[in-house]
Amino acid sequence: MTEPADPRVNDRSVFPDPVYRETVLRPLFDGARTHHVEGFRAIDRAHLVMLAETGILPQETASRIACALLAIEREIDPAALSYTGEVEDYFFLVEAELRKRLGPDDDGRLHTGRSRNDIDHTLFKLALKPRLDGLARRLRAVIAAALTLAEREKATLIVAYTHGQPAQPSTLGHYLSAAIEVMLRDHRRLMQARELIDLCPLGAAAITTSGFPLDRHRTAHLLGFAAPLQNSYGCIAAVDYTTAVFSAVELVFLHLGRLIQDLQFWTAFEVGQIYVPNAFVQISSIMPQKRNPVPIEHLRHLSSQTVGRAHLVRDIVHNTPFTDMNDSEGETQEAGYQAFESGGRVLDLLAALLPTLCVDGRRVAETVRRSCITITELADTLVRREGLSFRAAHEIASAVARAVVARDGDLPRDGYEPFLEAFRHAAGREPGLSREAFGSAVSPENFIAVRERFGGPGPKALGEALAGYRAELTAAQEAALALAGREDAARRELDAAFAALAGAA
Repeated sequence: MTEPADPRVNDRSVFPDPVYRETVLRPLFDGARTHHVEGFRAIDRAHLVMLAETGILPQETASRIACALLAIEREIDPAALSYTGEVEDYFFLVEAELRKRLGPDDDGRLHTGRSRNDIDHTLFKLALKPRLDGLARRLRAVIAAALTLAEREKATLIVAYTHGQPAQPSTLGHYLSAAIEVMLRDHRRLMQARELIDLCPLGAAAITTSGFPLDRHRTAHLLGFAAPLQNSYGCIAAVDYTTAVFSAVELVFLHLGRLIQDLQFWTAFEVGQIYVPNAFVQISSIMPQKRNPVPIEHLRHLSSQTVGRAHLVRDIVHNTPFTDMNDSEGETQEAGYQAFESGGRVLDLLAALLPTLCVDGRRVAETVRRSCITITELADTLVRREGLSFRAAHEIASAVARAVVARDGDLPRDGYEPFLEAFRHAAGREPGLSREAFGSAVSPENFIAVRERFGGPGPKALGEALAGYRAELTAAQEAALALAGREDAARRELDAAFAALAGAA
């Protein structure tokens, strides 16, 4: 039997295969050129400074490399590059350019103690930071707009709905407070994800760090990270920073979509309790009477796009091995960047729309009248003032509501006679509640005024809540400024240390 030939012996193929080049390498190169050039430059500079400071590289060698990096930055415009396949990707392009300028003795020394693995995840975190910061800043702008509107309309009556039906009176300020609480929680989730991307993988190398005395804390500091990520295997395998970021982004827009859906419903002609000004209304091209608040539709579908794009990233990473893998890398990260683009548009538009909204009090009053939505307070009043059980009071209130709705009446004006009849039947006596007291009890203003419990729409309770939200928003804004200041200081320190290296050549 003839022994099978070793296929390696006659393999004359040359990397890269043309189809592989076009389907994989070119898109990856273009993505790096578009999104990661500044990240590559910062990583090269920080790693070089650290190699010089630790003595891993002689000062004169590090200085020559610094000058070569500066020359590459001056002479090569990444936007003008076209991928040829001569080098595998953008990283190897820079390495090839260093070889031209430094010669065989020094050209590869910059790569001492590092790998594409830790470089890539550091790049991705550097690219996520400003995107997440920008999204969080825009979300704070929406919270601020909603909070200002809630403060302005804290006493403005609206109809609160459950199951798509009028339920109880509330105020626009109280409704918006519920949305603000969710947005503040979503902002916290974004900031928790931000903490994960603030841990630097650089220095993990391929898996297990290096035999060289790398100072991982120094490179993390110079790149503006809070600290290095500790476990070196996790640095290149634990992509929970990606899933955490896009989970948090997804939730922001999933939750905002529910608020936007309410705005769509409340601006419908049949409901009409929210008025959208002309600046945000498009008129039909054929039906001149139609006022179409289409920005709300755009908010809805852009929110859905953002949810889908963020969820896409999570789905890609699902069921992948806990090792370094391409599934979480360049093209996946780039796909996720689209979520920040569409999400930013949502937040900018919503922040502009919210301050312009106002309540149509006439429509609210008519819906309150037709739906008897203050009837719950009649039941509560009967428990407090007449000593009835809530079940008995509920039955009386229900009978009154049926009678008033049947005659298309007004509860404060037309409900007292049905109330007397229902009370006598249920309690077997005359009520102590006078006509005037009845009218006051079932007024929407009274409904709000007596609900001063923690979290309620009463003026004191709501005022305290709004003050708390304002304080949290202010603290979040101050924390963002402090974070930006820390990272800006790190950039200046890196620039100075690198300039000193280059100047020493």
